[in-house]
Amino acid sequence: VAPTTPVCEVPSSAMTGTVVELSCKESEGSPPSEYQWYKNGVPLLEKTGTGSARAANITYTMNKKSGTLLFNTVTKNDTGEYFCEASNGVGLSQKCSVKRMQV
Repeated sequence: VAPTTPVCEVPSSAMTGTVVELSCKESEGSPPSEYQWYKNGVPLLEKTGTGSARAANITYTMNKKSGTLLFNTVTKNDTGEYFCEASNGVGLSQKCSVKRMQV
């Protein structure tokens, strides 16, 4: 079953230095969907190892299975427009509407 449009939870504003979690979920897809977060239209990298992620100055953890995007300490650089995409290899992938987070 193809995924439905996921529901995205993106805070409209966040304080610098706080922990912020964005979530994305859809329940129709079978097999279960994987989720990809985008910032300003660019896909975010999944943090795999320590080396490359640190070099890229990645301050978040993206979990493709649960659809969460977790910022341990948000910075002004994290301000932007976020959306997520659900895909499970069946039918077209589905995106939620873009939401702006101001830090």
